[in-house]
Amino acid sequence: MTGFPGPNPMHGDTVELMADTFVATITGKITLRGVLRDGSGFVELVLPDGDPQQRRDVERAGRYQYRLYSGGQLLYSSPDLQVREIRWESDGVLVVTGSP
Repeated sequence: MTGFPGPNPMHGDTVELMADTFVATITGKITLRGVLRDGSGFVELVLPDGDPQQRRDVERAGRYQYRLYSGGQLLYSSPDLQVREIRWESDGVLVVTGSP
């Protein structure tokens, strides 16, 4: 499945994150949500706070793709995305915002 995920969040337990500089498999409570800001669509990938290296890897990559799974079933496969924002939220999760 590809395309904009829309306003309804998707929840999974595994994400494969791929960039030209790294490949990572992250497990835990993962959420994918589509957001609209200033008339533009973005996807936010919400990752559990596991390793500070994740943030540095994504920042250095600049562009990335990912696949979201739940129970081994593919829920969403992103297009090639550009990192627009990376932030930590108060509950300790890492939010990666991207757009094509």
